[in-house]
Amino acid sequence: MKSSRRPRLTPAIADLRRAVRAHLPETGLVLVGLSGGADSLALAAATAFEAQRAGLRAGAVIIDHGLQAGSAEIAAAAARQAAELGLDPVLVLPVRVTDAGDGPEAAARAARYAAFDAALADTGAATVLLGHTLDDQAETVLLGLARGSGARSLQGMAAISGPFRRPLLGIRRAQTRQACLDAGLHAWTDPQNSDARYARVRVRDRVLPMLENELGPGIAEALARTAETLREDADALDALVPALVADSIRPAETGIGVSALVLAGHPPALAHRIIRQVAETEFGVTLERSHTLAVARLVTQWHGQKALDLPGVRVERLGGTLVFSAPRPT
Repeated sequence: MKSSRRPRLTPAIADLRRAVRAHLPETGLVLVGLSGGADSLALAAATAFEAQRAGLRAGAVIIDHGLQAGSAEIAAAAARQAAELGLDPVLVLPVRVTDAGDGPEAAARAARYAAFDAALADTGAATVLLGHTLDDQAETVLLGLARGSGARSLQGMAAISGPFRRPLLGIRRAQTRQACLDAGLHAWTDPQNSDARYARVRVRDRVLPMLENELGPGIAEALARTAETLREDADALDALVPALVADSIRPAETGIGVSALVLAGHPPALAHRIIRQVAETEFGVTLERSHTLAVARLVTQWHGQKALDLPGVRVERLGGTLVFSAPRPT
């Protein structure tokens, strides 16, 4: 049942509503990924208000990861809050989290997004709104920097990625908490968000405050701006790649041939993208940076090296051609 509560329009609530308004689709059902925490709860409240004004249907999808005692009760409480806000339908989806070796956070994320995909298919919803904030973006950039994983990781999270939208990437976490307080909403506090065993928690509670203290305020905003700039640059370079791949490919008896001369004529940022694109589109392989650099050395430092047997793809230089082929049986 929709609550009769109509909170006064405070600055925090207004900021949330503006952010959501800019990310609503023109038609269709909108789902909010709701955990019951302050970020997603403030997002749900803003979405319920703005969707009604826009003549859209808005619902919620709540994922019960089953990783904590009482997780079913927490999910049920979030569902009740969603219904009180007027969201409909409200889906509670239990998932099984299986760690395939990438760690518990990655396993939970994979299970969560699989459930979101199922919710989209089952309801015919146009999009799922996610409650990641500017603080989450800053933490993601710092974690990517620590891993040394390159510009792609430093771009952080995209505001729009397929059916998923993140309206709050320009909103600070403190604003979502204030919006909940202003609206009289009681947010759940996830104990894992203060568990120092997780790298993201250490970045949130120790690293970012230390940087703010030593370098001055505005570090989180600066990291978010850096992510946005890198994403713009990367998107521009990525848009060039399909045409460049078409110009680089040549016939090969086994596999796909790529002209070494054409690759040598491009700056590394483009040559590496061509290499990764061929491996991914033709063989379904996502090359790590070390593997991409090894392939590039067949162009830039060629002295008769043997073929590279990489995970999922084999690359060798035959004359002026790099030949990408399926791995040979062992």
